[in-house]
Amino acid sequence: MAERVIPLVDQRALALVPPLPQGALAPASGLLTDRLQRPLRDLRISVTDRCNFRCSYCMPKEVFDAQYRYLPHSALLSFEEITRLAQLFLQHGVYKIRLTGGEPLLRKGLENLVAQLAGLQTLDGSAPDLTLTTNGALLARKAPALKAAGLQRITVSLDSLDDAIFRRMNDVDFPLAEVLAGIDAAQAAGLQRIKVNMVVKRGTNDHEIVRMARHFRGSGITLRFIEYMDVGATNGWRMDQVVPSAEVIARLQAELPLVPLAPQAAGETAKRWGWADAQGRHDPALGEIGVISSVTEAFCGACNRARLSMEGRLYLCLFANQGWDLRSLLRSTASDAQLSAAIAHIWQGRSDRYSELRASLPADTSGGQARRIEMSYIGG
Repeated sequence: MAERVIPLVDQRALALVPPLPQGALAPASGLLTDRLQRPLRDLRISVTDRCNFRCSYCMPKEVFDAQYRYLPHSALLSFEEITRLAQLFLQHGVYKIRLTGGEPLLRKGLENLVAQLAGLQTLDGSAPDLTLTTNGALLARKAPALKAAGLQRITVSLDSLDDAIFRRMNDVDFPLAEVLAGIDAAQAAGLQRIKVNMVVKRGTNDHEIVRMARHFRGSGITLRFIEYMDVGATNGWRMDQVVPSAEVIARLQAELPLVPLAPQAAGETAKRWGWADAQGRHDPALGEIGVISSVTEAFCGACNRARLSMEGRLYLCLFANQGWDLRSLLRSTASDAQLSAAIAHIWQGRSDRYSELRASLPADTSGGQARRIEMSYIGG
């Protein structure tokens, strides 16, 4: 077996300082687009670089060990700074905000941030679509407060229904039952359109595809199968470990009939499939699943997402190798108008489409991949 080499370069240090605009500045119009005419609609905000799991595809224990140095609290954006930036992004056309990590529920007082964000308005005067992605470990105790603060939806990462496999994948011996209890608590609290994300890795958990589907079918929860991605540089990704979404659907169709469903929104990452009734029609009572095919069927052409790290770095792609330092502007004398103009300048220069180009890119033997930011730093 080939020796696994894990780069030790700290990519958090790589950031560009955006120019501070001067003079008369045009107000945000909501019509902002990048070089490929993609609008800005989705903002994902990481609130912490810490996590209580050590999943091998995200935060492998051999890198994120007891000696790993996390960011000091003073480096993190305050809730007020996050809210200030979020309002500016909403003025540029963002309508969906997702809180991520690390594990976002580790951020103390997170419900206070949720309340601040829930009080903002999109361009049409409505509240933003506010959601959160979590590993579910703390969800049972946090769900009621999050719902009361204004959180609308939640997504739980869950890669197995076999307790032994689940403990092995999270690599901290965390029990499956507590995550399932968290999902139940989210439903009981009244959170809507709950989703469960399963990263499918061949030879690890792909034998549980049908079992997961049977478990959540008819539960009111949407299960989404995600192709194992080459995010960051520490997870030892190999193409032969990817289970293509087409294969996932074929396995399910062999036992549980499905019908394709239309997208619900522009730029949606998941292809939707509904559970079919005896007549072959979608039965809404049975619910649906989704497949996210970022390896085999890239969706870069419709990507409308920006990512903000916990220390205020703006990333334009999940596979980026550097971000833009908005914190330096936030903590300077920059006005909201200048910050807004800086965000517009960054997005207008965006041309990222890594997933579309992946197959045509030469093999990286120079260590360039080591510069790619980790998923645990900017969220999935």
